[in-house]
Amino acid sequence: MANRLADALSPYLRAHADNPVDWYPWGEDAFDEARRRDVPVMVSIGYATCHWCHVMARESFSDPAIAEILGEHFVTIKVDREEHPEVDASYLAAASAFTRQLGWPLTVFTRPDGRTFYAGTYFPPRAQQGIPSFRDVLDAVGEAWRERRDDLDRTAEAVGEAIAAASVARTDAELPGRAALEDAVRLLVADEDVVHGGFGSAPKFPVAPVLGFLASVGGDGRELATRTLRKMGASPLRDPVEGGFFRYATRADWSEPHYERMLTDNALLLEVAAELATGDDRPAFLDALASGVVSFLTERMELPGGGFAAAQDSESVIDGRRDEGGYYRRDAAGRADLEPPALDAKLLTGWNGLAIGALARAGQVFGDADAIASARRAADRLLAEHVRADGTLVRASLDGRASSAPATLEDTGMLAGGLVRLALATGEARYAIASRELVDAAAAAAAAAPGRTGSTDDGNSVHLPFAAPGGGDPVLAARGLGFADDPAEGAAPSGLTACADAAWRLAALGAGDRYRELAEAAARVVAGIAPTRPIAFGGALGLMSWLAAPLVQLVVVAPDDPTAPPADRDGPATELIEEARRAEASVTAVVTETQAAAFADAGFELFAGRTTRDGRATAYRCRSFVCALPVTSAAELRSLSSAG
Repeated sequence: MANRLADALSPYLRAHADNPVDWYPWGEDAFDEARRRDVPVMVSIGYATCHWCHVMARESFSDPAIAEILGEHFVTIKVDREEHPEVDASYLAAASAFTRQLGWPLTVFTRPDGRTFYAGTYFPPRAQQGIPSFRDVLDAVGEAWRERRDDLDRTAEAVGEAIAAASVARTDAELPGRAALEDAVRLLVADEDVVHGGFGSAPKFPVAPVLGFLASVGGDGRELATRTLRKMGASPLRDPVEGGFFRYATRADWSEPHYERMLTDNALLLEVAAELATGDDRPAFLDALASGVVSFLTERMELPGGGFAAAQDSESVIDGRRDEGGYYRRDAAGRADLEPPALDAKLLTGWNGLAIGALARAGQVFGDADAIASARRAADRLLAEHVRADGTLVRASLDGRASSAPATLEDTGMLAGGLVRLALATGEARYAIASRELVDAAAAAAAAAPGRTGSTDDGNSVHLPFAAPGGGDPVLAARGLGFADDPAEGAAPSGLTACADAAWRLAALGAGDRYRELAEAAARVVAGIAPTRPIAFGGALGLMSWLAAPLVQLVVVAPDDPTAPPADRDGPATELIEEARRAEASVTAVVTETQAAAFADAGFELFAGRTTRDGRATAYRCRSFVCALPVTSAAELRSLSSAG
């Protein structure tokens, strides 16, 4: 039996390399072999820090008897969902036809053409609580393949047609105004767990994009986001020792968490904390919470050379055996002699974009230079190693080795969004220029690709303004199962929303009306359904709330040598900058005169003509590019901000 996973880039695949199962990596070879043998394909999807993936690997995929059945009657494919998110999304959509309990490990049975005829998640070694044993499932699927092939074909065709129609109905609706957004907030308030915080009952997830929407919309939404983040931060969902949030909890009071710690959740929750920290009524708990998440990202997740690991495992080896959560249930002293749970050290472009943006924004708001420096290291590494000469992106790498998996739209959008936030935090125009190039590439890919329209629920067509440069997954595309344009959201914003968010921020910096138009076109794709399903479209609603709000732009220009002006030696410049960092605004930038000129020269019109006054640091507060008279003191800026 060939060991096809031993040299895989994915740590998840390498962890299965020594299984007795004859695994294939994702690709055409597996489907060709299934066609040659006329057997079904079992696609097993998971990720390195997934607890139940570890469990199923130990119980079933390490069992020679199970491996023999799989080898005789199936072709088996192992997929890392983080390396191949489009594959995961497509088969999750297919699995939803068979089970409401979606998750990982995802176990999917397909024909040799990749079309699904049965699916589930974790299957135990022995039947329990109404769940059949994995062996019984294999026997039943094998028998059905041999004796009732026509039934399986009909099921596979129906599921394939549903996937081709997309997982959610696209719309071309008008963007929601303030009233519709407030209705969405009321739906979330009605779903709030007023005792423990969060939404719904167990299991409970942090739903960070939803909190981002609530923070951005203001009013009751901002209060709900603050309550929720406060309760989550004080609950077992957050590690009190190392500061990071766990992926989710199995109980309504946030206890019994699943202990893996994901880069996405922590980055997005950090940005929520930063957004809630602006304005005059900054809740005191936010400083400690944000500091803890920053420490977790920079001390635990940051990789040598810059950038961040995808996740940290839930399991560690304690007293010679694997223990799920044992490390995290101990205090600092109890952890001192233990090896921390392993990192999945894949460098994922999109997820790193979220971390770059969150650290940059938190560094800006909380005055944390180390957070900004960490974001800069990650950005510089990604720009050097994950942007190819033709402008396309690398989806994932490990120790400098690039994955062959195609980059997705989320990679483009999330990296672009992180870079534009970093540009604002550092004053370096080069990051905004790189962000603009990424957004331009995604818009150009959409314009160039044939059939870049989707069907609305009433049968009309709607333009999709962004596409992944380089196209989607070719194996899925060859089978009509492509899922590159899925606008649905979950634990993170969709690629479409991420691109639109970056485009909106570029427009706010004066890159041109075209970027706001792109953002609005992307938002309209889900505008007809997002306000009525806010728990599933938090990222899109957050973008819509920014689009519906007045555009407030704040630029502070400091002298190139801030110690030179005599009038500023006693601190007025520092006070003005600190006031700007705390102020509520759509976008905030603190730049030197040289940096302002660099932004203006690069085509960002917000910075044109922005200079100091009388050698003092000077603030410009604008509404849709119409600016008040420049001010040079914190008190004057505070007065402008309070005036609206």
